[in-house]
This record gives sequence, structure tokens and C-alpha cells, in this order.
Amino acid sequence: MRVWVDLTNSPHVLVLRPVIASLRARGFEVEVTARDFAQTLALCRRFGIAHTPIGAHAGRGVVGKAVGLVRRSAALRRWARGRPPFDLALGHGSNDVTVAAAELRVPSSTMFDYEWATLQHQVNCRLARAVVVPEAIPPERLRRYGATHKLQRYPGLKEEYYLADFEPDPAVLGELGLDRGAPLAVVRTPPAVSLYHRFENSLFAGVLERLRGEQTVVLPRTPEQEAELRAAGGFIVPRAAIDAQSLIAFADVVISAGGTMNREAVALGTPVYTVFEGRPGAVDERLLAERRLRRLGAADEVVLRKRPEADRPARLRRDPGLLADLLLSPVNDGFGA
Repeated sequence: MRVWVDLTNSPHVLVLRPVIASLRARGFEVEVTARDFAQTLALCRRFGIAHTPIGAHAGRGVVGKAVGLVRRSAALRRWARGRPPFDLALGHGSNDVTVAAAELRVPSSTMFDYEWATLQHQVNCRLARAVVVPEAIPPERLRRYGATHKLQRYPGLKEEYYLADFEPDPAVLGELGLDRGAPLAVVRTPPAVSLYHRFENSLFAGVLERLRGEQTVVLPRTPEQEAELRAAGGFIVPRAAIDAQSLIAFADVVISAGGTMNREAVALGTPVYTVFEGRPGAVDERLLAERRLRRLGAADEVVLRKRPEADRPARLRRDPGLLADLLLSPVNDGFGA
């Protein structure tokens, strides 16, 4: 069986890496396309995922996203027509591959763990034959997307699956010139180009001022953010894609305005605060209720101190083969046909 995987953003490389490995271990032929956005291509190279770069981010706003969808899905369609036929296409929130696959009459599966990206899900959930989501998301929240009869649900966090084989590598500390004996903060910038994040985040600016001059690694999402951080000074800003998961594992605190890095910190047992100002999804609602994730109310609440090794909890590791099974459901049993 031939499977087409499309990667459109940095976290998708992490999520789908073990899925790709699981599919190949079963004897499936897997081909990967990837969008030139954030660190997507760099992470493909770092993890040794052979891929064909196709398209780039088309900009923020409804118009930019619509133009990008039309252009890139057409480019994907042209690419796929030049290959042997695919039996299944899949992605993590990739509208482009879902649209292209539908036009090519290839069954597709989509997965996501944030239910309020409305425009994205209106496309993906209606065209895909399987919609793979965490059990934490109530099915009624997905009814308006036409997804309830297509749902394939998994327990826990997606991060507990793709980090199952992960062990922290201290080499990243040396790469960044960090002192392992000193407290370390890791900060992720807001997803400024994401449609669902429409807010000026003054709290995040305060966090940066609070941590300026400390041993603080800031991970920007865009070249513009990187340039602004370098101009401001007082932070460690990596110049290339790094082993962010190891960095999070060794950190004493993580503060993020996004979602994936927060949940990676939860999965790795690192104290984590969210400064996301958009509508929280069900996964984060549950983590906040369980106090595995905390909402930061003010920048001066951040306390940076070295945490003892004994304070690091045991990790929960889940089999990524389950995600592969759920994504394969349209071709395994006709689910959603």
C-alpha cells in the first residue's frame, strides 16, 4: 500500500515521524511532502525524513490562507499525478493534502487536537474519511464540522505518543552554550501568523522583560520574530532547528503562547505556564483542571529556580502504532466511506 504524508508546520514533523516509521515497518511505501514554513523542512532533515518541498506559507488572514490553500493544493495535485497512485493521504491539520486527495479521489485521514480552528476543520473534517482526535475533545464540539460519524479517538496527549521513544540528549545544552547548573527557562513565541490567535499579547511581552538577562532560550516561529528578539538582546535565540524536546526536558520552566510545546513540557514533566490568549481547547482545559498546565496571570509570577532531579515525575509513554492504526482506518475497514 502507498501512503502520502503531508507536513505543513514544525510540530507535524514530530507528530508524524513515528507514524511514518510505523507504516514503513509494516511494509507500506510512504512518500512525504512538506511545506516551507517555520522549521518544517529543517526538522525533516534533522530526523532524516526524505521529503519533497512543495509550497510555502501564503501569509496571515482569511484571504492569504485561502490563496495559499488553492495554490498549494494544486501544486500537490500536480506532484501526485506524476507518481504511482496512492491508497491513502494523511496529515495533521493539512487542508492542502485533504483538498488535493479529494480531487484525486484518494481517501484521506486528518488529525488535530485543537478544535477551534474553525475554517481549517470545516475543510478537513468534511473531506477526510477519518478524523483522529484526542478523547478529551467532546464529539459535540465537532458536530458543526460534520465529523462526528468519522471520529477515531485516542487516549491521552499526542505528545505522549511521539515522545514515547525519546530520551533527552544533553548535547543541546552545549550547542547553545548553556550552563547545566544554572536555572533555565524556555520560551515559545505566540503563533502570530495563525488565524485563531488574533490578540496582541501584552503578557508575553512582560514575560520577556521579566526573563531578559536570565538563562533564557526563546524559540521564535518566524524570521521576523527572530530578528526582533536578536535586536532586543538579552536572550539566547537558536540560529537553526535544535533538539527542542531535550531542551524542554532539561528546562526548569517552560512558558509558551502556543499549544504543542506546552503539552510536550507536560509529557516530559517540566513545569509549564501558558500565556495563550485564544479560546482554550478541550485538551488544555483538562490539563489546566488537573494543574498539569498553569495559566500565567502576570509576568512577576514567573519564578526561575533550579528544580531537583527528584521533582521530575515518571513519564507516560504511549504506542504511536495506535495513531497509525486510526489513521489507516479508511483503508483498513472502510470507516467513514
